[in-house]
Amino acid sequence: MSATKHVLFVCTGNTCRSPMAEGLMRKAIAGREDITTASAGVSAFPGSVMSRETAEILAKKNAAIENFSSQPVTAELLEQSSHVFAMTESHLTVLMAHYPEHEDRYFLLREFSGIKDRREGTDVPDPIGMGMPAYEKVAQVFEAAIPKIIAYVDADG
Repeated sequence: MSATKHVLFVCTGNTCRSPMAEGLMRKAIAGREDITTASAGVSAFPGSVMSRETAEILAKKNAAIENFSSQPVTAELLEQSSHVFAMTESHLTVLMAHYPEHEDRYFLLREFSGIKDRREGTDVPDPIGMGMPAYEKVAQVFEAAIPKIIAYVDADG
């Protein structure tokens, strides 16, 4: 693996949560050449656009991703990634079942947010179909987690 660290965010379809995390992470690491980021989905259909709500939130936060196209999780993507942040326990389970050789790279994103919600446990809730307030809540989780993720990635030599 190269000196550049590659952070991968994983959700289900790679149209809501993981692209939002990717966009916010890209903004947070702008100008850095030692960290890159991407996103993928455990059940993603290649080539889908991100949700309208995700695109709106990213645009509002000056974190838009131009020409975004969804992609499924692959062995190649995981091989290139130094850190993989899953949105839910079930995403982690899928990753472990299909790609156990990368177990040491897998993390739950919510554990880095510091936001505790007993109803949601360790999962970043899926906002699809729940309206803009649900997407804004997810963005808050990411904005709380990303500085801690960057610090962890920086410290993880």
